This record gives sequence, structure tokens and C-alpha cells, in this order.
Amino acid sequence: QVQLVESGGGLVQAGGSLRLSCAASGRTVSTYAMGWFRQAPGKEREFVAAISWSGGTTTYADSVKGRFTISRDNAKNTVYLQMNSLKPEDSALYFCAAGRYGSSWENFGSWGQGTQVTVSS
Repeated sequence: QVQLVESGGGLVQAGGSLRLSCAASGRTVSTYAMGWFRQAPGKEREFVAAISWSGGTTTYADSVKGRFTISRDNAKNTVYLQMNSLKPEDSALYFCAAGRYGSSWENFGSWGQGTQVTVSS
């Protein structure tokens, strides 16, 4: 089993940037694909980005493409989500997940507790 702890969330003005981190521990995390999802109040969980175990393949939701970048450092067992040009609609609780590469939450079996991102207009 993989344990995941997110950090880096906070309050930022529209147009600003944040970098989220996800520290992983447990089983050999470098063999897992990693993903970021988000959920705003009253809305369903939404895919944001995913990265393959090697870091060589990534995919993004259309709503964040060109603004967000997912990356990983397997030596540090850490996955990052660099978020630029933030918009108020990016406000949500952001979750890190480990599992199989893809954009469906069903691909991922291990989840963190989430970190809150709030973007003010």
C-alpha cells in the first residue's frame, strides 16, 4: 500500500502560481503512475493531470492544459503539480493518487487527504 501526503496549497490571487507536492511512501512508488484530481464543493471529483511511472508520459484535463505541469522525482518519491495563471474556478481540494496511468479516478487505488487551493478574483 502507498501512503500519500499532499502539501503546498493555499490562498492566491487570480493569475498567481502555486506548486503542490505529494510525498509518497510505502511500496515501490516509482512503479506507480501518479495523478492529481480536484473536487470543489458541490461538484464531482475531477481529473487534473497524470504522469506515468517513468515520467515520460503525461496527460492533462483540457481546463488546465498549458497552465499546469505535472512532474515527478522518483529519487525523492515526490510528485509535483506546478499551477500557473490560476483562475478562481481552479479553487478546490486537490488530491494526489497512485495507481495505473489514465484519467479515470478508478485507475487509482491510493489517495491522499488533499490540500486546499483557493484562488481569489
